[in-house]
Amino acid sequence: MKTRVYVTLKNGVLDPQGKAIHHALEGLGFGGVNGVRQGKLIELDLDDTVADAAVEEMCRKLLANTVIENFRIERV
Repeated sequence: MKTRVYVTLKNGVLDPQGKAIHHALEGLGFGGVNGVRQGKLIELDLDDTVADAAVEEMCRKLLANTVIENFRIERV
């Protein structure tokens, strides 16, 4: 079963990559972009027997730094 984990920085945490992307977009002439927040997408191919709780534990222990990041799990 395909499972997607979306990891994003928590509000209030500085995002230097997002700032760099925003600056680059402006430099390329793209207007109207008010801000950019950069995150990551992790796709897992799991057995049907893997419980939601196990996926959440994977996120908390390895896939996301829960001090500065949020995560969202989506079963596809």
